Amino acid sequence: MTMGKRRILRDNRSFRGLYEELRAGDCVIGLLNLKPTEEDLFLDLSQRGIILFPSALAQKIARSKCMQAYLLKRWMLPETTVIRDRHDMIRAVTRFSAFEKVVTKQDRMNCGLGINIWNSIEDVYNEATFGGLKYPFVLQPFYEACLDIRVIIIGDYVEAYWRKNRSTFRNNLYFGGESGPYELSDYEYQFCRSVMERGDFPYAHLDLMVSDHNDSEKKRCYLAEINLRGGLKGAKISIQEYKERISNLEQEFIERLQS
Repeated sequence: MTMGKRRILRDNRSFRGLYEELRAGDCVIGLLNLKPTEEDLFLDLSQRGIILFPSALAQKIARSKCMQAYLLKRWMLPETTVIRDRHDMIRAVTRFSAFEKVVTKQDRMNCGLGINIWNSIEDVYNEATFGGLKYPFVLQPFYEACLDIRVIIIGDYVEAYWRKNRSTFRNNLYFGGESGPYELSDYEYQFCRSVMERGDFPYAHLDLMVSDHNDSEKKRCYLAEINLRGGLKGAKISIQEYKERISNLEQEFIERLQS
């Protein structure tokens, strides 16, 4: 598709076929299906002035738990840190020694598959030392008394629901979990919008950790992770409506380019 002199691509096949022909101002709509070893292309595209929707920043953040911890740390649990190598690991032993349990998140794994809980920071150190835990990864203290809230925001559509799995702290709905509607407070909604603005997310799935406290003034809200895509199990929105709403955002973005 062309728009005057601006080329607009809407699928990965066209993107790969025309990659070297793209010029500043050309636009690629939709998520790029890049392998981890190809992600430096985001830098090349940005340098050449190619417009992406969602942005290169949002797509890169969505792919990496470590990048989320780097850029969105202010919204995450206190002491959240990225462990890049053994030097970071040995420093973390001192910082995290006061926590009874800690959690690690492997960089590029989703659906709770890369999340592990450890009885001490020494257990993490031992596993990483002997090669059972690959660098880099995210390290956090374990907070037990929190609600797991999934928030879906697509334009003016906002939905939130709690998730609980009594068999595992991961609260995975596909393996015996349960869910129910959750009403976001104004603060929690603005919290989500602030995260999205920082990461340049036009739409998002956000997982929040909300402290389980009856007094609303004492509740605390933390970002667990953010993504551009995610499962809809537990959500009210249908897959068809979900796709239509994202498609509408894409079309609105194209129309803004035309104006």
